[in-house]
Amino acid sequence: MSTERVVGVGAGAAGFDPAYERGGTGAGSELATSDMVLNIGPQHPATHGVLRLRLTLDGERIVGCEPIIGYMHRGAEKLFEVRDYRQIIVLANRHDWLSAFSNELGVVHAVERMMGLEVPVRAVWLRTLLAELNRVLNHLMFLGSYPLELGAITPVFYAFRERETIQAVMEELSGGRMHYMFNRVGGLKEDLPYGWLGRAAAASAAVRSRLPDIEELILGNEIFRARTVGVGKLAPELVAQYGVSGPIARASGVDADLRRDEPYLAYGELQDVLRVVTRPEGDCFARFSVLLDQVKVSLDLVDACLDKLSTLPAGPVNVRLPKILKVPEGQTYAWTESPLGINGYYLVSRGDKTPWRLKLRSASFNNISALPALLPGTMIPDMIAILGSMFFVVGDIDK
Repeated sequence: MSTERVVGVGAGAAGFDPAYERGGTGAGSELATSDMVLNIGPQHPATHGVLRLRLTLDGERIVGCEPIIGYMHRGAEKLFEVRDYRQIIVLANRHDWLSAFSNELGVVHAVERMMGLEVPVRAVWLRTLLAELNRVLNHLMFLGSYPLELGAITPVFYAFRERETIQAVMEELSGGRMHYMFNRVGGLKEDLPYGWLGRAAAASAAVRSRLPDIEELILGNEIFRARTVGVGKLAPELVAQYGVSGPIARASGVDADLRRDEPYLAYGELQDVLRVVTRPEGDCFARFSVLLDQVKVSLDLVDACLDKLSTLPAGPVNVRLPKILKVPEGQTYAWTESPLGINGYYLVSRGDKTPWRLKLRSASFNNISALPALLPGTMIPDMIAILGSMFFVVGDIDK
């Protein structure tokens, strides 16, 4: 009787384990073969952090995939329940550390809706501007790191140059580089520093002028195309079944974007600028090119917000709140189009100063859930290309 071999890659490698016994027959062969179980992770350069994939292989072809998550689980949803509505913002911006400002938005939207708060117009436009700058930062990280996983080291230096350009104005405004903690229930922490709009406009123009360097460097590379074109095709049916959203869904031809379909913030007034980028192919190359084009759209939205803010008169950016903030009894669901997809926040209040329940629906969890249906039939090297193109943050999966 043949035995299944269990091989570990990365931390916690199990090696061969004869305890797993199962007979198998290789495809197209009458010879008895044995499936091999390969552990990718939980800590491995190809997994964006502590994610573990348990692959079942027939030779070098993947026949089964089981994502094993939870290595970064912090119990954030339970921590929400023992902190007041001001304190939970600092927890909410950490599950996707590349999208901190966008993460904060969902929480404050839910609380503001429950309290019936009307956010000042100046704060609404500022939030829209900062959300798009944060989207650019998120996408630039993946535009640089994805080619790195396929063996190209140069693009990450270009992408980080652009990230630093945007980070400089974000840090000047909020005081933080990653966890901005700039949203408040009812608006924003404070108004803009003197001359900040001009510096933000200059940063946007600089990034826009240098994006063609990244585009030419990567999209014109024949090796990159060979590794991504036609690889990891995600059908629209799977997108719907697994709740995949954001750039990954749009790269499979799913024309959906909450900024257009259910406008929030100032997106309702930006419909002539907002362009939803889609691709029909659904492969790794399409997902990458959608991300690149979305950076251009976000920069268009940034410029439109800057123009609007330059014409708005001086005014408040938040509303005055009581010292002890209590949310009326009830429930609501607020969702936003975060950089990686749809983030949803289900808030239940019993009239206290802390949430009774705050359930988080993160984009990365659903995006990675499609892997068991996407990976079977592919080769091991293609798995690296597919995994990197699913654009997830492990903290956003585990919460």
